[in-house]
Amino acid sequence: MTEQSNRLGIYLMVLTTLVFAAQDGISRHLAESYNTLMVVMIRYWFFAAFVVAVAVRKAGGLRAAAATRQPVLQAFRGVLLAAEICVAVQGFVWLGLVESHAIFATYPLLIAALAGPILGEKAGWRRWLAIFAGFVGMLIILRPGMGVFDPLAIIPLVSATMFALYGILTRFAARLDSTATSFFWTGTVGALVMTAVGLPNWQPMTPPDWGWMLALCITGATGHWLLIRCYEVAEASAVQPFAYFQLVFAAAIGILVFGETVEANLVIGAAIIVSAGVFALWRAHVTARRDRQSARRDAAGGVRPG
Repeated sequence: MTEQSNRLGIYLMVLTTLVFAAQDGISRHLAESYNTLMVVMIRYWFFAAFVVAVAVRKAGGLRAAAATRQPVLQAFRGVLLAAEICVAVQGFVWLGLVESHAIFATYPLLIAALAGPILGEKAGWRRWLAIFAGFVGMLIILRPGMGVFDPLAIIPLVSATMFALYGILTRFAARLDSTATSFFWTGTVGALVMTAVGLPNWQPMTPPDWGWMLALCITGATGHWLLIRCYEVAEASAVQPFAYFQLVFAAAIGILVFGETVEANLVIGAAIIVSAGVFALWRAHVTARRDRQSARRDAAGGVRPG
């Protein structure tokens, strides 16, 4: 990847986070008036249609996209992500966008912590220190034992843990399946599951809110398309730290649109979490680059001259 393509990838990642933050704001607006399961169900219908449309355009079509040697794992990933989205959206309603996203920002650190026992990836002391720092930042936000702890604050932590597990399982699935296959199963299985639990909770919507629902679906598809393009043109390690911009944009929407307030402990805790997350991502990039260089040296040393 060239420096220019990485720069384009960073722009795309920042735009992606803006679109996803807008999607979260619309989700909160709708879930305040309608059942969360119904809102997520309709969102998934559009997402599944988008996934199928992407699969049709790829080589091999739907058959190739659906082909997997690990259907149980892929189906579980789809169910897990759908459940995580429901938990996250309910957290937006009960806690607000600012606090929910500040706590949710711990998920890269949770991935780093879970990668060892699940994927066998070893984390050095520096990354463990970053994970510990992120945990401290979360405690600063939650303030347990200070008389102001809100049990509802556990919701975004549950959401972050679920999303971290989803990310780990996605990497595990990538050992045998392509990204297109994982993407296809995520959308279709999620749509099936949400239809099963969402239809019994159907509520009539007003025409203006159907407009917001359309906007929710469009932002979802647009965000996923931008994310795909981002990883097509740039290195993941170069763009991933900029995913934290979603916290900034979501906080701005929460404050300006929903009148949420920001306290000092939340700002301090979020700053610690983001700093720790960026450091952990940087260390992972450094370790991966060192491993690649070592592998190249070993390969070069093992080639006999003709």
